Amino acid sequence: MFGSKLERSKKVDLKKRRIRALFLSIEKKKKHKDIVDEKVEELYKDGMVYIQMKLSVKDITKEFEEELKQKVEHNILKAKIRQAKKEDLESLKNIYNRAWLTSNTPFRPITKTDLSTILEHPETVFLIAKVYGIDAAFVLLDFEGEQNEYAIIAALAVIPRFQRRGLGKILGAYIWNFIKENYNNVKEIRAEVYRDNLRSYAFMNGIGFEEYERKVYKKEDFEIN
Repeated sequence: MFGSKLERSKKVDLKKRRIRALFLSIEKKKKHKDIVDEKVEELYKDGMVYIQMKLSVKDITKEFEEELKQKVEHNILKAKIRQAKKEDLESLKNIYNRAWLTSNTPFRPITKTDLSTILEHPETVFLIAKVYGIDAAFVLLDFEGEQNEYAIIAALAVIPRFQRRGLGKILGAYIWNFIKENYNNVKEIRAEVYRDNLRSYAFMNGIGFEEYERKVYKKEDFEIN
């Protein structure tokens, strides 16, 4: 039993590091051959502050559920949402690389190989939103706990064309419906937002999430090996 729990803990830690390394990434960018960007160097030294947010399932009332349902069923963008498969890796890569360029979160380009390492974990789920025939956004859900009682919104990306048009809210509403239909044991939905990403913080707060602590990640927290 002890060995089994220890092994599970190691696997969960590796998965979390992989996700963190990809979606909460610090990349050193050189202005010139021997000059490292001072802001990024400071992040390596002092760490990155991420706001931890949560929404308890017991706080999701029938009225709140109905509001979410209406957003999904009557969204003006007519977004169609599906669960990603291996053949969607190219689309996920393109959404990520386009979306993160306009965010205030430290960024590095992502590859299909990067995404494949996340998709292979049975506890992770990518949901893709298609609008007007274009894959326009995705959300990454990660389930933790012995009975998958914690649903983590590990990443949410919307391409620039559809930002500030309500697509993030549509995805946010769909997340709860997806969890309710597929993961009956979830007790709490969690997310973490980079301190300077005010737009993401306002979005999460607007759909009912509350801040409960802050974490500082340093270089070693992003290293897989």
